[in-house]
Amino acid sequence: MRLTTKGRFAVTAMIDLGLRQHRGPVTLAGISQRQRISLSYLEQLFAKLRRHQLVESTRGPGGGYRLAKAMESVSVADIIFAVDEPLDATQCAGKENCDNDQRCMTHELWANLNRQMIDFLDSVSLRDLVEQQKDRATQTPAVTVNVMADGRRSTRSEELKENSTVG
Repeated sequence: MRLTTKGRFAVTAMIDLGLRQHRGPVTLAGISQRQRISLSYLEQLFAKLRRHQLVESTRGPGGGYRLAKAMESVSVADIIFAVDEPLDATQCAGKENCDNDQRCMTHELWANLNRQMIDFLDSVSLRDLVEQQKDRATQTPAVTVNVMADGRRSTRSEELKENSTVG
């Protein structure tokens, strides 16, 4: 069982949208460029997200997408199920016909895993993921690379280290 690119890209695009929608509608072209996801693929995903009322669109100049619901009320499970991502660890899609039309010995194990995965993904909101990204952006120090006159490159942390040992 694997989460495919469809689910991963949908969650990534929704995080991008959540981070930027305060400035107005967000274009799919912008999401495509920032996240390196094909524009035509995003169009397909957002059509499904719109049908499930997770996003709404604005047409025309200055148009784009914004969330249709508050971020805290959208779970990762909502996003994944909206784009038809199957989350099933059983081989039988829950039909209990995995072993010659009979229930296999490990069916309950995989069915329980399905329930745990869905419960977990349902417990993580889009707001949680957006806040994680905001926290990550403030915690990651920017590295500045300087090119010296002699062609050598140094980072700001290297310069600070050199300056602290001089004198």
